[in-house]
Amino acid sequence: MMAEAMGVEAFRKRVKIYATDADEEALNQARQGSYPIADILKAMPADLSNKYFEKAGQRYVFHPELRRSIIFGRHDLLQDAPISRLNLLVCRNTLMYLNIEAQANILDRFHFALRDGGFLFLGKAEMLFSNTRLFMPLDLKHRIFSKVSNIRTRGQPPAVSDQLQGESQESQGLMPALQELAFDTLPLAQILVSNDGHMVQANERARSLFSLKPRDVGRPLQDMELSYRPAELRSLIDQANSERRPISLPNVERVQPGGGIQYLDLLVSPLLGSKGELLGASITFADISRFQKLRTDLNNTRQELETAYEELQSTNEELQTTNEELQSTVEELETTNEELQSTNEEMETMNEELQSTNSELQTLNDELQQRTESYLTTNLFLQSILVSIQVGVVAVDKDFSIRIWNKRSEDLWGLREDEVKNTSLLSLDIGLPVEKLAGPLLDVMNGKTEHLKLPMAATNRRGQPIQCLLTCTPLTESGKERQGVVLLIEETSH
Repeated sequence: MMAEAMGVEAFRKRVKIYATDADEEALNQARQGSYPIADILKAMPADLSNKYFEKAGQRYVFHPELRRSIIFGRHDLLQDAPISRLNLLVCRNTLMYLNIEAQANILDRFHFALRDGGFLFLGKAEMLFSNTRLFMPLDLKHRIFSKVSNIRTRGQPPAVSDQLQGESQESQGLMPALQELAFDTLPLAQILVSNDGHMVQANERARSLFSLKPRDVGRPLQDMELSYRPAELRSLIDQANSERRPISLPNVERVQPGGGIQYLDLLVSPLLGSKGELLGASITFADISRFQKLRTDLNNTRQELETAYEELQSTNEELQTTNEELQSTVEELETTNEELQSTNEEMETMNEELQSTNSELQTLNDELQQRTESYLTTNLFLQSILVSIQVGVVAVDKDFSIRIWNKRSEDLWGLREDEVKNTSLLSLDIGLPVEKLAGPLLDVMNGKTEHLKLPMAATNRRGQPIQCLLTCTPLTESGKERQGVVLLIEETSH
């Protein structure tokens, strides 16, 4: 409604919506912005749904550009500090479930949250009988009230109230836009991660550096490549949050899409509220590639200077000894003949040693060639077994990255080995519910069980429902520690 009244461009520039709830499940669902087509068509005309939603299968998804104006977060009306300087506060059908004292406390917070001239929109069954000193009714039929200015609420300290009253409306209106613009134009790449692990904001430098799209805002960080490349961010975030201090990781090497090497300094800082509660984390990426190159050039130059200095010292010593050498040249020439004769004998001995060494190298080369041929034969034999076996074979390492994907797996799920190799098994979009395999795979990998069989319903690449029996066994190397898991997928019935 606001975008329709103001225009989409004006809405994006001027409006910021804070959508809050105490229920994390409800917030996660709201962040998706995805609704059944029937619900959208029932709620609004078709022209509005086509304008503000994009069709994705059997659902409508809210327009991603407008979605950037909405910030989702958990907020307890009774315990958490209120969001301040709001123009419109909508709280429908919530106060009716609370007692009088709780309602009064929340309305005090609402009064503090709204700027002068702000509006409060309540539910149809809610009225303000006990707090008429804080809000004035504008439209009782639709439960719309306006804030009564110059009232100091019991939850608001005098110094803060006086300060807010002294600020101009123009400055207050510009602050959110200035803060957002300042964040977006920072010269360092920076992302903000909420306490529940979702990326809530990324500035322009971060979006450009990591090719982030608007739809990535609100996604779980663990589902993004950024979470583990160029560095494992989740462990750094956990460390920063647990220790309540910034954690730095210098000189992180990152391979750019074009093949170049980039060096970054990472800083993970916990974000704490006014009461010390943990709100999330800030991750800053500083590009130090230029400084790294300068450091390398400096080290090379220093080494060259040290070498040149040593050479100069050596040259000076050589010049000092040249006079002595010239004096002894006559004596040396006299003994040269004897030395040449001795050298000739040494050369003959060296020739024999070189012939012997050559024979040994030839023998080593023959052995190496035989081992190479044996390895190739064994490898071809193993490949033929994997192709011939009638069950899907998938081998993953400790990071769940796929190392082996045989022909039967390609037939079952419709993905070739070169498409999935070195890709996380848990990130594949196939007919097998891979998200259910994380726990069993970790149990086998950590040694909690030796073998594990899992019956599972799936859909093959032709879209047909099938029943599978999954057998998980540890992947070990010569009896050493476990390197991963081998997953056998047998189709038991159609």
